[in-house]
Amino acid sequence: MKLIQATPVKRLCNTHNRITVNGMFPGPTLEVRNGDSLEFKVVNKARYSVTIHWHGVRQMRIGWADGPEFVTQCPIRPGGSYTYRFTIQGQEGTLWWHAHSSWLKATIYGALIIRPRLGKSYHFPKPNLETPIVLGEWWDANPIDVVREATRTEAAPNVSDAYTINAQPGDLYKCSSKDATIIPIDASETNLLRVINAALNQPLFFAVANHMLIVVGADATYIKPFTTSVLMLGAGQTTDVLIKADQRPARYYMAARAYQSVQNVPFDNPTTIAILEYKSSKKGNAPKLIMSSLPAYNDTNTVTAFS
Repeated sequence: MKLIQATPVKRLCNTHNRITVNGMFPGPTLEVRNGDSLEFKVVNKARYSVTIHWHGVRQMRIGWADGPEFVTQCPIRPGGSYTYRFTIQGQEGTLWWHAHSSWLKATIYGALIIRPRLGKSYHFPKPNLETPIVLGEWWDANPIDVVREATRTEAAPNVSDAYTINAQPGDLYKCSSKDATIIPIDASETNLLRVINAALNQPLFFAVANHMLIVVGADATYIKPFTTSVLMLGAGQTTDVLIKADQRPARYYMAARAYQSVQNVPFDNPTTIAILEYKSSKKGNAPKLIMSSLPAYNDTNTVTAFS
């Protein structure tokens, strides 16, 4: 069951009530298999009407489970509930779910991991670890108020106050260092990073300091593997990458920042970070963090080469 409710969330030094699922931000990671038939009951205890969209799931002849508000269903009113039923068909990899009502998806979202059928394997060497990396945005103001004000004034919405990795802004933002997301790894291990761009409208670059990324899938589809030092994800896109712990034991920043090629359009430009931490680096004095190198915010050449 998914319980939609208001939850106190502290970010950037202040605590705000935000609409979440099961009191979690980001919401729970759902792990299923190709071929599974799923049933999710959503109970709305929040003060806003809401729907849930299963982003990228092929809704074969069951489009009423897709979730866009006033397209495939009426919204779930406060105090109401709705049960989504659908089957995963021919998809393996990473997708995600999110609210599809106004800007509630700013805090109502989570990963949807689709594994192969029992007895089947990935189309790439099995990793030692798997980690969802969900890129998002944070507003100090209520996101619903932000979009309502934009609608009222016919102006662009105010930009977010931070980007986040697994809902944490990271070391480069105020009051955020101690809660930065840490991804532990042992030397020589391979981690499958399931990277999701859950930002509302913003394409994002993503990189890990001193590490190459082997891209093996996108949007729950296998692709011919290729190696890159940086990802570019459009809003809503997912990318599966293998990262091998083949550097000296240390703590390495993984970072994301916006891509914006249009001039004179406001956008949130700071960098959000998480930490890839070699477990052996925790012994003795903590080593200095090694910073990621990201393209310039307007580096269209990198975007073109990646796509």
